[in-house]
Amino acid sequence: VHQYLVIRPRAASASGQSALTDMGGAAVALFAATRRRCFIPLVTSSLPRAARGLHEAAAAAGEDKARTRRRRSSSSSFLGPDITDTWDPPPRPAASPLPPPAAGVDYESTATIIDGKSIAEDIRLQIAEEVLQMKNAAGHVPGLAVVLVGDRKDSQSYVRFKVKGCEEVGIKSLLAELPRNCTEDEVVDSVSRFNEDPSVHGVLVQLPLPQHMDEEKILNAISLDKDVDGFHPLNVGNLALRSRKPLFVSCAAKACLELLFQSGIDLMGKHVTIIGRSKVVGLPTSLLLQRHHATVSVIHAFTENPEEITRGSDIVISAAGVANLVRGSWLKQGAVVIDVGTNPVEDPASDFGYRLTGDVCFEEAVNVASAITPVPGGVGPVTIAMLLANTLDSAKRVYGLSD
Repeated sequence: VHQYLVIRPRAASASGQSALTDMGGAAVALFAATRRRCFIPLVTSSLPRAARGLHEAAAAAGEDKARTRRRRSSSSSFLGPDITDTWDPPPRPAASPLPPPAAGVDYESTATIIDGKSIAEDIRLQIAEEVLQMKNAAGHVPGLAVVLVGDRKDSQSYVRFKVKGCEEVGIKSLLAELPRNCTEDEVVDSVSRFNEDPSVHGVLVQLPLPQHMDEEKILNAISLDKDVDGFHPLNVGNLALRSRKPLFVSCAAKACLELLFQSGIDLMGKHVTIIGRSKVVGLPTSLLLQRHHATVSVIHAFTENPEEITRGSDIVISAAGVANLVRGSWLKQGAVVIDVGTNPVEDPASDFGYRLTGDVCFEEAVNVASAITPVPGGVGPVTIAMLLANTLDSAKRVYGLSD
């Protein structure tokens, strides 16, 4: 049809119109699509009026079909199915054998351990000095408020670390503890009271929340200028736009980059694989890395060949929440590994009956990577230090002490 009507338009006379009719609706639709793409001037100027009318009618029918398709495509389907990541790694024996030497892994090397505790201590010392200067200059100190819902042991432990961190640097801390069966409105009320308190410069809600609560509704109740966790849509959106500057960036994402910076790792042009795409770690870390011109791959529960993708990376950041998901065979020789995972594993020898382990099988990875963070003692302490730093920055803006 393309050749007949466009290359030889002079043949589209009365007999050409008859030929068009005989070809049926399929040819007309194809011709209409061809016209829309690139041959509008040539065809309309060459066809007789009757053929042009037939063509325009077919084009209008095509537009109607397109509009029908657009109406059927809802915004939710355009954005992709809302499916929760459920990591289900294949079962592995307790002592999995290391990959054979043929896999290109050299087990004679040993990685440098990135000491998150030491890095966090240096950051806290700097924060303590600035808090003291603020107290002398403005007569105030920063304030951090935490809302804790329920009695999860891990959440209670994280909150204790945050409160202790505040005490160490001179930041005032406030804690609202609510029962697990409280309502969403009660949580929002607690957040609102902290929003209105001028002595509070940072507000966070400890996650996860009980399943009956709308997490987004509660997090969105936090005032933008007190969103020290960096979860507010405007903070995330401004982070995604390189020309914009968010008020706050996710503490875990900042911790990952701080550990890389302190280890002398150059990010520009490096291939970084992030395992996990949560709004707490995976998403903001990927956006932050792109601002530093890294090439980023994000692996999630539905990714095909995650091991192959990870093995091609210069830097691996894992935040999947699955103990020992990343094995030594997943890493290329000399890769840098940032393990964000904090997973409780049963251990009868421990005083608590469990021990914490990361997403990365440390015993294997330490012999392949060039540098690696331990669990515990890696990302966790620096994440809390970044929370304190965000709270300090918020107070400095309020008191006119920002750089």
